[in-house]
Amino acid sequence: PAAVLLKDMKLMDVKLGQLGSWLAMRDFTPGGILGAMRRGYDRYYNKYINVKKGGLGGISMVLAGYMVLSYMWSYSHV
Repeated sequence: PAAVLLKDMKLMDVKLGQLGSWLAMRDFTPGGILGAMRRGYDRYYNKYINVKKGGLGGISMVLAGYMVLSYMWSYSHV
């Protein structure tokens, strides 16, 4: 297989010794962070929401996340 450049690797494919170099190549400007969030949202939407035969998986994950955040905000002393 063809070698993949370090900057094009996904986080799960990066070895522990390469992590510092990989992080140094990331774009931490506001536009870069916004773009990463947008790509993450698009990936989530296309995988769980925008499907031909949908289920409760995507909606239940959003609701579970909301419940966890709500619990953390309500019980911040815990």
